[in-house]
Order: sequence, then structure tokens, then C-alpha cells
Amino acid sequence: MLTGLVGIGGGFLVVPALVLLARVPMRQAVGTSLLVIAMNSASGFAGYLGSVNVDWNFLTGFTGTAVAGALVGTAFGSRVPQAALKRGFAVFLLVMGGFVLYKNRDALRVATSTSSPSAAPANTAVIAR
Repeated sequence: MLTGLVGIGGGFLVVPALVLLARVPMRQAVGTSLLVIAMNSASGFAGYLGSVNVDWNFLTGFTGTAVAGALVGTAFGSRVPQAALKRGFAVFLLVMGGFVLYKNRDALRVATSTSSPSAAPANTAVIAR
């Protein structure tokens, strides 16, 4: 429900939720997340199929690369301990979160400066706490 609501593939919400809240092992949580991504992608693709022009050559190459990556990842993941998968995923989330914050630093500065009391219009009273 959350992945459909916020429009993401599922890894950033589904994997931690399954591991932490439902106590699902990391490998099964990742597999479940990939299934959610596949279902979201398939339903989105089906919904747009009649109304957009699809570059079938690009789609075929992209899909083949994704399938090959999934097979390599599965082979690699089966040799990695659960604890290392959890740590690696946590580090990945922290790095990606930092990257997103860094890329949006200008928007964050604007949002912070417009919400500070010093940015209030002159005719607006600011209540000190």
C-alpha cells in the first residue's frame, strides 16, 4: 500500500519494513521487494502502453540487462551472510539519503530561510518563546 501511495519501487520502504517489523529474513525481503517492483512496473507499463511510443529495441536491451543483473545479484547474494546484507543495505540507504540531501541543498536552504522568523513579513508579529 505504501509503495503504491508514494510511487516508489519498494526497496526503501518494503525491505526495512519486512525485516524490522515482520521479522522476514533479508534475502526474502529483497526478493519480495523485487516482486513488488516488477508488479508496479508491469502495471505502469500496461497502463501507458496504448498512449506512449515505446522504443522496443531500447526496452529489450534494458530488460535483458536488468535480468542479467538480477541473476548475477542472486548468485552473489546467496554467498553473502545475512548480517553483511543488512549492513550493506543500511550503508546504501545512508549514502543515498546523503546524496539526495546534497543534491537538494539549495531547495533545503530556501525552505529553511522562508520558515525562519527573520523571514517573516514586516507586518507580521513574531511570537518569541
